[in-house]
Amino acid sequence: MGWSFFPKSLLPQQFDFFELFDKQADFAVEAATKFAKFVKDFDVDASEVHTMKEIEHQGDQVALQVMDQLNKTFITPFDREDIHALSKELDHIIDMIYTITNRLRIYKILSTDRNLAEFSRVIELAVKGVAKAVKGLRDTKNYKDVLKNCAEVNGLESLGDKMRDDMLGELFEKYAADPVSVIKWKEIYQDVETVLDICEDTVHIIESILVKQA
Repeated sequence: MGWSFFPKSLLPQQFDFFELFDKQADFAVEAATKFAKFVKDFDVDASEVHTMKEIEHQGDQVALQVMDQLNKTFITPFDREDIHALSKELDHIIDMIYTITNRLRIYKILSTDRNLAEFSRVIELAVKGVAKAVKGLRDTKNYKDVLKNCAEVNGLESLGDKMRDDMLGELFEKYAADPVSVIKWKEIYQDVETVLDICEDTVHIIESILVKQA
């Protein structure tokens, strides 16, 4: 008996999850790029935070679509757990970048910081690397390039660890007599490094997907 004898609602359903992953990756890149520009120009005011919040909201909507389709779809391109995990981490990247942008406003940081500007550029590179890896998942011919992208992100995360340690060392010297500033900047520095940790977690999921697909 062929599938044509079954009601359409009972047939195995397929959905292009890659399209949604690509959208999430694009929103993550947009957030990282805007964040790097905000920090460079130090144009972090209420309107800029609102812009980042809009990106975060759009990213949340796509993440919800992934979950909705996952509940409806019978046939998936890879393990359902991996689809959920990948979407969650991509959304987490965007959420964290928004959190940092908003924290800069809440803490009333009034001047730019060279270390933060340099770190924001590393974040931008890492998020773009994640996006390339995500977009390469659609075609198995791209898997060698995807692994290269993942390795680059892992390298940037390691660089971020060193940068964070150096930044904290400078911080305690610069604000030795200003403990409030130390607390503010310490939290911001740890948050930006967390973005790189999330990027690394994301590419680890991608690497796991590739191993399972091999």
